[in-house]
Amino acid sequence: MLRQVMRIGLICPYSLTMPGGVQSQVLALARALRNDGHAVRVLAPCDGPPPDSGVTSLGLSLPASANGSIAPVAPDPSAQLRVIRAMRDEAFDIIHLHEPLAPGPTMTALFTRPAPLIGTFHASGRSLSYELMNRPVRYLARRLDARVVVSDDARKFATKHLGGEYRVLFNGVEVVRYRQSPAYLSERPTVLFIGRHERRKGLQVLLQATRLLGPELRIWIAGTGPETQHLKARYSGDPRLEWLGPIDETEKIARMRGADVFCAPSLFGESFGLVLLEAMAAGTPVVASNISGYANASRQGKDAVLFPAGDHKTLAAAITELLRNKSRAAQLIASGNERAEEFSMARLAELYLASYRELLG
Repeated sequence: MLRQVMRIGLICPYSLTMPGGVQSQVLALARALRNDGHAVRVLAPCDGPPPDSGVTSLGLSLPASANGSIAPVAPDPSAQLRVIRAMRDEAFDIIHLHEPLAPGPTMTALFTRPAPLIGTFHASGRSLSYELMNRPVRYLARRLDARVVVSDDARKFATKHLGGEYRVLFNGVEVVRYRQSPAYLSERPTVLFIGRHERRKGLQVLLQATRLLGPELRIWIAGTGPETQHLKARYSGDPRLEWLGPIDETEKIARMRGADVFCAPSLFGESFGLVLLEAMAAGTPVVASNISGYANASRQGKDAVLFPAGDHKTLAAAITELLRNKSRAAQLIASGNERAEEFSMARLAELYLASYRELLG
């Protein structure tokens, strides 16, 4: 019996040329599905050249406030016409929507429904639009043929606002890619932070903690955001801080592999700790805040050191311990590697393919 090769459309509402967890998941899932022999096309806004040859750009994005952050979405009519035309031309067997109720292309796919639709909900926390427009978003959610969430936190969030039944799947990490990448090495003990510079991501907590750390340390700070200039000015006299600005995926992986500690000090709003799993796959010990989203990805004391969110003194102590205690760091690395394998993108693609086949009968 011949294996069915599917034409799969992945639609992302956020610009693929902007850093973001949903965007990285969509691109990685597309690569994994192609590796399995399927024809995959990603439809999404792009604010520059598409990052992959399998991407159809839907035009430029506009910044919109979402869950304490800024989302680069494309709600304009031209983007909707492009996604309608692309869905018609590609004749997909199945269409997979990520954040189906974000304004723009995913909503348009829900309205037009040119093929069976599966939707993955990534967010948790609070959504003002879900609260103010509850009846319309519930109607649109019912147009999905299957619903997936990335964590129990995301399931509780979606069930509260939208009702319905959800399958819980994880976010995936491209384990082999992280293990085989070259490392960006530092001559000093180095801590890495990657994220948008906003209150939710907790960069200010890490910077407070640096006052309790030794002079030999180096802190790599990747990303940018509304707090960048304020924090740079406040800590301008600290030569240990290296502000990297936005970095691409290749540099992100290389920095993760080269750092001695990866720090994720987020305060709230994380539905799944994918970035923790990426650091584990890169072979770097993780220190992260003990919020529910990060607890989904790591086990306290085994795969990562989790500290009370906002507690810069405990964070400083955890970083110091890992830099001094090499055997403890090695234990975390070994366990983290095993944990990353459990959440591999190849495994996640197999689970999604099973759902696609079930919808196609």
